[in-house]
Amino acid sequence: MIVVDKKKYKMAINEGAKQVQVQVRGLMREEDAEGYMVDLQETINKVNRREYTFVVDGTHQTPVPSKVVPQLEQTMQFYSSLGFKDVLVVKPSSKIAQVQIRNALQRIDFTGTFIDKASQSI
Repeated sequence: MIVVDKKKYKMAINEGAKQVQVQVRGLMREEDAEGYMVDLQETINKVNRREYTFVVDGTHQTPVPSKVVPQLEQTMQFYSSLGFKDVLVVKPSSKIAQVQIRNALQRIDFTGTFIDKASQSI
């Protein structure tokens, strides 16, 4: 069930798979981030986080400017702190974006998994 469908991102709750799925498209700008965080909070509050897996699908995410990399790290740390049973981050198709995310995950205490592709797309 798609909960949010905006130009830069989609959010869905898959009750059968017990997943909250977030798909980010293109480059998230600062002005997109505030609405994203509000929508994310509303979406995750609809499920029991201890029973659900949080899936961040970055397949269509583009590389971020170097000045935005610290925010990428903060976002990944935030995802880890949400209290989900597991956190899966899907590798972007862009090799540069893949490296940026992988490096960000290595610099934080990321407890989730960096996977090649999502089992189901939203």
